[in-house]
Amino acid sequence: MTLLTVQSLSKSFGGVRAIEGIDLNIERGTVHSIIGPNGAGKTTLINMLSGVYASDGGSIRLDGVELSGRPVHRFAAAGIGRTFQNLQVFFNMTAVENVMTGRHLRERCSMLAALLRTPSLVRAERACRDAARRLLQLVGLTGYEDTPADAMPYGALKRLEIARALGAEPQLLLLDEPAAGLNATEAHEIDALIKRLAASGTTVVLVEHNMRLVMGVSDRVFVMDHGRKLAEGTPDEVGRDARVIEAYLGTDHHAAAAAAPSIGAGDARG
Repeated sequence: MTLLTVQSLSKSFGGVRAIEGIDLNIERGTVHSIIGPNGAGKTTLINMLSGVYASDGGSIRLDGVELSGRPVHRFAAAGIGRTFQNLQVFFNMTAVENVMTGRHLRERCSMLAALLRTPSLVRAERACRDAARRLLQLVGLTGYEDTPADAMPYGALKRLEIARALGAEPQLLLLDEPAAGLNATEAHEIDALIKRLAASGTTVVLVEHNMRLVMGVSDRVFVMDHGRKLAEGTPDEVGRDARVIEAYLGTDHHAAAAAAPSIGAGDARG
């Protein structure tokens, strides 16, 4: 069943056409990766799917609800959560406090209750903290709950940002380069986490340069080049597509076909 439908999406910055005529269908409960050379428009597309950038044209529908033209908080309220290419965490807060901030869309509290510190508010805060601790456990950060973010290693911070995004209980989770800057062990932890999320029913859209991770976790792979769709298919189909090989390696089609296995073998950066 389709969760996200994108039709004829476009975006320009000045005279530069960053996204042009993108159509995309994301099935519920799947992992769908978006790949392409540097400058292909991947992060721009993620920014549009989360409402950070308004589209110039086209449609974005989540579970049948049209989101195009709405402010960014409407995208979040509709059930789209995301992480960022560059870490966006509160370094002056603990890990559990960071995740609690991600739950604000799901919390209900009147100003009067907050001022009076009513028993219902205390119970709600306790439940929020407990939920945040469970999410930290889910992403493999048990033991970090009360650690200030500025004292956590980089790999742990990447998973902390995912936990915070999950705090809003999104239908669709957008991950912008979650393995960037990680060593092989840390990237494997992200790989395992994405698989756990998919197994639990969370729909994931992933932008990533680490081809080993992409090919290992994806149900479908969407390839972009110069703001347009280049190819789409299963990881095996995309990994053997001569057009994809050429976009990444700059070879001709005959050499690309011979080199095809190399796309899925390692970290191919455009």
